[in-house]
Amino acid sequence: MMHNKLRMTHQREIILQELQGCAGHPSADELYERVKKKLPRISLATVYRNLEILSEAGTIGKIEISGRQKRFDWDVHHHDHIYCVRCHRIDNIKLAGCSGESLRPESAKGYRISGCRIEFTGLCPECQKKREATGGTEMGCKKCTTDTLTEAQRRLLKALAEQQEACGSKDLAAASGLAAKEVSSQLAVLKKKGLIASPVRCRYAITGEGKKIIA
Repeated sequence: MMHNKLRMTHQREIILQELQGCAGHPSADELYERVKKKLPRISLATVYRNLEILSEAGTIGKIEISGRQKRFDWDVHHHDHIYCVRCHRIDNIKLAGCSGESLRPESAKGYRISGCRIEFTGLCPECQKKREATGGTEMGCKKCTTDTLTEAQRRLLKALAEQQEACGSKDLAAASGLAAKEVSSQLAVLKKKGLIASPVRCRYAITGEGKKIIA
């Protein structure tokens, strides 16, 4: 197994400890905030890089829900997930075993199936309570409303919506007319709100939620 050959550095040990200490499925940004309390000089890029190395080695799990920020899971045993479309919370769920035998040969398109993963989406219990409290109308989630976006954030979202693929902060600065430092700080805010994602390290793309807000 690759994870048996992986050199476990002090940084990776701390990252693993913090991941195991998380109740949910944190993003790299959330883990970075925890890790830097123990390793003040560590960079976000280093945390990203080590998480990718650990996931590729099979030491941790990586959850990739389309259009959303990557999340990480210390439990590598097979399990499925359910995702809240409002607050972006992810929980584990247990289902009956799934194998390649459950897929008809004509539907497999010539693939040799080795396993499957199922992801459910919906509203978590907390978001259901908030929705009921507003009379079943759209929840008053401040982070998801247009009136909480600054002009700089709107410009960035519009610039990202016009891009055909994920792009870097320098390209976004040129497209939006914003200063590089302003772009970097606003990208972090928009990413935390779930309006943009980083499918490739240091490159960004608008999410479905982001497109809805500027529509």
